[in-house]
This record gives sequence, structure tokens and C-alpha cells, in this order.
Amino acid sequence: MAINAFQRLTLAGAVMAALVGCQTQNDSASAGTSKSNHVAWPAVHSEVEQDPAIEARIDELLSQMTLEEKVGQMIQPEIKQVTPEDIREYHIGSVLNGGGTTPDNNKYASVQDWVDLADSYYYASIDKTDGRTGVPIIWGTDAVHGVGNVVGATLFPHNIALGATHNPDLLEQIGWVTGRELKITGIDWNFSPTVAVSRDERWGRAYEAWSEDPELVGQYAGRMIRGLQGEPKSDDFLNEDHVIATAKHFIGDGGTAKGIDRGETLATEEQLRDIHGAGYFSAIEAGVQVVMASFTSWEGTRMHGHEYLMTDVLKGQMGFDGFIVGDWSGHGFIPGCTALDCPQAVNAGLDIYMAPEPEWKELFASTVKHAEDGTIPMSRIDDAVRRILRVKLRAGLFEAGPPSERGIAGRADLLGAPEHREVARQAVRESLVLLKNSDGLLPLNRDMNVLVTGDGADNIGKQAGGWSVTWQGTGNKNSDFPGATSIYDGIAEVVEAGGGNAELSQNGTFKKKPDVAIVVFGEDPYAEMQGDLTNLMYKGGAEADLNLLKSFKEQGIPVVSLFITGRPLWINRELNASDAFMVVWQPGTEGEGIADVVFRNNDGSINHDAKGRLSFSWPERPDQYRLNRGDKNYNPLFPYGFGLSYADKDTLGDELSEAGLKKADTQEVLELFNRRPLDPWGIEAVGAENDRAVMNSNTMKTSTVTVEAVDRNEQQDARRVVFNGKGAGHVALFADDRQDWSDYVKANSALSFDIKVDKAPSAKTYLRLGCGSYCASDIDMTEGMRERLAGAGWQTVTVDLSCFPDAGENFGLAQPQSEYITQVLRPFTIYTTGELDMSFANVKLMKGRAASAMISCQ
Repeated sequence: MAINAFQRLTLAGAVMAALVGCQTQNDSASAGTSKSNHVAWPAVHSEVEQDPAIEARIDELLSQMTLEEKVGQMIQPEIKQVTPEDIREYHIGSVLNGGGTTPDNNKYASVQDWVDLADSYYYASIDKTDGRTGVPIIWGTDAVHGVGNVVGATLFPHNIALGATHNPDLLEQIGWVTGRELKITGIDWNFSPTVAVSRDERWGRAYEAWSEDPELVGQYAGRMIRGLQGEPKSDDFLNEDHVIATAKHFIGDGGTAKGIDRGETLATEEQLRDIHGAGYFSAIEAGVQVVMASFTSWEGTRMHGHEYLMTDVLKGQMGFDGFIVGDWSGHGFIPGCTALDCPQAVNAGLDIYMAPEPEWKELFASTVKHAEDGTIPMSRIDDAVRRILRVKLRAGLFEAGPPSERGIAGRADLLGAPEHREVARQAVRESLVLLKNSDGLLPLNRDMNVLVTGDGADNIGKQAGGWSVTWQGTGNKNSDFPGATSIYDGIAEVVEAGGGNAELSQNGTFKKKPDVAIVVFGEDPYAEMQGDLTNLMYKGGAEADLNLLKSFKEQGIPVVSLFITGRPLWINRELNASDAFMVVWQPGTEGEGIADVVFRNNDGSINHDAKGRLSFSWPERPDQYRLNRGDKNYNPLFPYGFGLSYADKDTLGDELSEAGLKKADTQEVLELFNRRPLDPWGIEAVGAENDRAVMNSNTMKTSTVTVEAVDRNEQQDARRVVFNGKGAGHVALFADDRQDWSDYVKANSALSFDIKVDKAPSAKTYLRLGCGSYCASDIDMTEGMRERLAGAGWQTVTVDLSCFPDAGENFGLAQPQSEYITQVLRPFTIYTTGELDMSFANVKLMKGRAASAMISCQ
């Protein structure tokens, strides 16, 4: 796709000029521009031109609609919080489902369940009784690497991997497949693609970016939009195989200080345009219909309330004529706003409030009020609704009929279809980046005795990453990905077909000494906010994976490392301990694509060469946070564009510096739950009938306990627990293996957690800490919850570990000298037989805090 002269300037010239020295690894290197000294932004010509017939129809509709109907088009509730009757009564124009939210909260909802729910919303929206206008509804979802919320869908490698393919044609194919699989569910709007240019890989969404380089992002964005929406000016555009696309998050989400999600973007306006604007130029040119506002700030102003950037730049100078949607109550972060009252956002240019709160009707009411009293001018209301109607009319929704009657809707046989999976498999093959290949070890012959080990070897959830069945990608089993192949599955198939033997080992042991050990390891799944890091040291310097690699080297077994990751990390030690090292990113559901590259054909010829080339620079040190092509003093371990082919001679060696960040023997603060349970912890609930559930989606339920992910300060950063009083029940953080806390007990530590009690306990309630089914210590929390916590909002509770009574010879927190001390399986448990409604967040262990704890036994 050709780009105009201005884009050539901003995309190519930025690399040589604007990038140089503008974003170094010094976090304080930030410069602002005076708001009175703005720069020129390009006028972008969209290939989707305004149609006079559509504009005339919009005029007619606007003349018929009441104020309430118009405001309804501007409110977007979450499907957990809205019913078809709400849609009808409040004239709701769109809904969304968050990551992991499914019809009836059923993780395994069928394709028909999705379509049926879409139909129910549609019929409610077009109801014309009582003089209603009856505008068809649209449903938006985050299909960021395939339709991640639907079990059985094709999941592609995440964007960082696709960047390594350097193949814009492939991006368009992926967009087409994603659009088709969304249409199968009855959904017509994708909150994708992310067109961020990630400049600091501590950011937990770095893997959603194609590159650190604006030129590549600019090439990709338009092609992905064309794949999703179809080709403008053709019958293909927004037809039954295509969906409405969203370019997000406008603007600067990849450039925040310290890589903190939702933070302040560090950029001059020239850098904002030339670096972070690159994807929007080609996206608008390709006809993108929606732009999503960012949570970030620029020059101290929240993007959801940034009139200059949303209205003057995006809609004015750049000529975007679709609509701007907010992001998960992002308007509520504007000073002076709440999630339920924010005229400032609409006045700044926001067209649709994303309103996932249960109380979204209050936002509807406040917006109507602000329009009636002139706080929001009617001209601004009409402009927002005009844009929404324009997109709906372009998509043909007024004539399309119910979702169930649109093309391939309901065709469960096409979800994860072989031709779709083949596109994903190609993406896996082309994304793999070979960093090390001592003595040409790769590709391997198939007739070998191969040991496959590491926690990622047979773990589809780990290889899929975030936005996979659940929002954070956690809590999934291989059975949650029907039709998918793990990395081990693919290796076993080719090895056995070639006359060799593949043995799967969880811990590195083997029956027969292997010819080669393939170790699959790396980052565990995460998504926004919960994936943010403080430095780039792999797993904070934890050595379990490193020790596994070294164990094979010590036995004289060649080691091939396959590294699962959503960003470049400091892995010098792991590189030194490997004979060959390949970055496989987060490959999605088609793990067999890795074996296509790692192994030769049966006749010994190369099957597929290593083609991936880095679209991000790779750090030489764990403190190289802002390391980008074009920087001054650019000194990566592997530069942008690096990647060995099998014809290349590797000269890396085994003597990379291993002097990383200093790591204490144990952390001063050990986090157990921060927005989500942190490895190795999970959440379980046990009911009165000894019925157990492990939390692997947004909700879980037993006979007496219900647990739900809820928003406190950020999206789903807390858990609400409701005990129904029909018998005993508990909710707990748990691990599969006992964790040794002896060092923390000796260091006078305290357990700390944030808690909100909305309904006081009706029976005895205990805070429990235990090492297994018959090994626990309880502290009675009943009176404290009733008298100090109930109705008091969020409170922080700290408990001296020594206050937990001795629970027997295997568990003696009150006896620090005991040799049987503190083998912990469940560090935080709430147990009761009565009714209780509470929420918790931020569970952690803190050294030296026992004496000052709220509950202290010092």
C-alpha cells in the first residue's frame, strides 16, 4: 500500500531524525511542547468516502430521535451488566464483552450461545414500539490475536511475533481470518488492532505492539484494517466476512514513563506525531471506522479528555469521520469526573462512553441532564450520534437482519477451521527468531532421541499468552483449546514420523539419555497492567529454568532453548547455558509451527528456514529499559532486525556477561496477589459439599461461595467473595507445592491485604494460613469485620505472622526456632459458615513489619 509524502517524512525521517536522542533509557528525558505552539499533523485521505445518501439518512434519523435515544447510542455497557430489556428501555447503541466475559458467565459457551445473545440484543434494539426509532446495536470485543474469548477459536501469535515476520501480506490474511471467526459468533466489531509503538518493554502490553519502530507499525496497521474490514470501494468492504475495526489506543500508549500502563506519555508533539501517530495514518487511509481513546496522559491531560488531540487533531486535521470510543471507564480518570458523570469527555470529543459498571444507568441519566442544561451542547451530542450512525450505515446493519441470519453466523464448524489454522501456523513459522546456533545445531534431524521439557513444553495456555480464553490468559488447561497443538505435540509428530523418539518430561528426568534436550520455558501469561515490570531481568532472576538448562550441559546433552516471551528480556545466563536459542514469542494455538522450523525434513533437507527478524531491540543489560532503533548510544545485545538463518555462522559464544541486577536472597516484600494471583499462587473456593473450584475465568462458584473479578482502582484488580450462609465455605490463595516461609518468619514479617466488607459476617469468620488439608492456623476475624471493617470501604489489614497459632509439628509459625517451620500451601484464606460479602486485593508478605502490624504479637 503506497503512503503519501507526509507519511514518508514521518515514518522514515523519524527514524533518522526525530528518534535520535528523543527517547533514551533515561526515564527523565521528557520534553513537552507549549499548547500554544502545536505542530502540523497530516490530512489523511480515507479510501472510505462519505456517501451523500448515507448522510441524508443520518439527517432523517437524527430528526426523529429523542435526546434519550441519542444518549443511548453513546453508552456502552458490558454484557454482564445489561439485559435485552435494558437495551430497549435505554436505547443502547452498543455493548462490549471484556476479556474472559462470556454469555451466562460460561467459559465454555457455545457458538450458538454467543449468537443467541447477540440476537436478543439486536431484537431489543430495533423495537419500534412507543415511537422508538429502533437503531440496530453493535457488539464490540477484544479479538487481539484471534477470537480469544471463544473456546475453539484460532489464536495467532501476538503482535510482537507478527512484527518479527516483516510480512504485511500475512497481516491482512490474519485480519481476514479473525473477522470471519468473529462473524461466526454474531459479533460485528473488533477492538483491534493495537497500533502502539512500544518504546519501553517494561510495559505489560508490549507484546500487543508490532514494533518499537514507527515505520513497521505504519506498514502493518493499514493492512490489518483491510483484512478485518475488507477493501474499501468494493463489495468486500464490511460484508458478511468482515467486521468493524478499531485502531487503538489514541495516542502514545507505548511511550509512557517507566512503561507503566495508563501513565504519562513522554514525548514532544513532534514525537507524538512521528512515532506514536504512525499507525493511525495508514489505518485512517485504509478506512478504519473506530478509534479507541487511550488511558494515557500527555502534557498532564488525560487522553479521554484531550480536546486538542481528539477533536482538533484526529477529527479535524487528520479528517477521521468515524467515532471515538472510550476504554473501560477511562473517562472516569479525568479530573473532576467519575465513571458515572463526565461531560468533559464528550465535550473533548469522545463519542461513546465505555461503561462497564453495574450502575451505568447513572451515566445515562447524568449525560441526559448535561445535554438538557447545556453543559454538553446539543451540537456535540448530534455530532457524536452522527458518527455512530455513519459507521452503522456503512456496515449495512440497518438491512443486515439479526446476527443469526448474517452469512456464516453460527457456523461452529468454521471456528478454528483448517484453513484458518494454516494461516496461524505460517505466522508461527515466520515469526521465530534464532538468536544462537552454536556449531549449526539447528535444524535437528528427525531420527533422534529427543527429550522435550520445561513448563512450556505441553502448555497451550502458556504458549497462547494473555487475551486467551481469559483476560490475563491464566487458569487455562490444554483442554480449553480444542483443536490446538502444544509445542510438544508438534515436535512429537515430526520426530516419530522421522523414525525418532520424543519423550516428554516435566522436570528434566529421562528414561534414556537423549541426543538433544529441547527446553521450552519463559514468561507466564499476562495482559495489561498486570504484566508491567520494574526491570527486564527474566522472572526477576529466578533460577529454576536456568538450573534446568545447566543440568543438561553438565551431562553433555546439547540444549535447544525455545523461549516463550511477550518482550525482549535480559537472558544472558540462559543464552550462555544453551547451545541453540530460539525466541518463539507467544505462538498461540498452532504450536506445530515451531517443529516445522526446528526440524529438518525426513531426507535431511531444511524444511523451513529461520526467517524471523527482531522488530524490537534486545537488551544487553536488564536496565536497558528504553532501547530503540535510532537512539543515541544504541548498544543492544541484538539489534533491531537481527535474526540468524540456518546459513549464518553463529559467533555469540557462551561468555556473555551475567552481571545483572543485584537480587536479594528473599524479597523484602513478597507479593501474592497484585491485580491477579502471582506465580505460583492461584485462587480456589471450597463449598459446604466439599465442592471445589479453581478460578480460571472472571467468576467461579461453589455451593456456598461465589468469587468474581471486580474493579477497584483498575480493571479487575480485586476479587469479590460472597458466602451465602448455607454451610461452611472458604476462598484461598493456593499453590500446588509448599512454599518455604521460614526466612520470612525469622525476619518478623507481616501478612498484609486490602479488604472491603460490604456485608458483615453472620457467623464466626476466620483468617486462615495453612500447609494442607489437615494443617492450618486460624485467627478469628469476626468482631474485627463487624466492628471495624463493615461499611468502612477499603482498608489495609496487617497481621504479624507469629500471631497465627501453632498448628502441629509440620506448621509452627509461633515457634521460629522449630525445624518444622512454615511450609505454606494456602497463605491467605477466609473461612466462614455464615453469610459474608467482602472483596480483597493486594495480598503480600512484608519483612520487618510484625511489630507495627494491626494484629501484632510482638
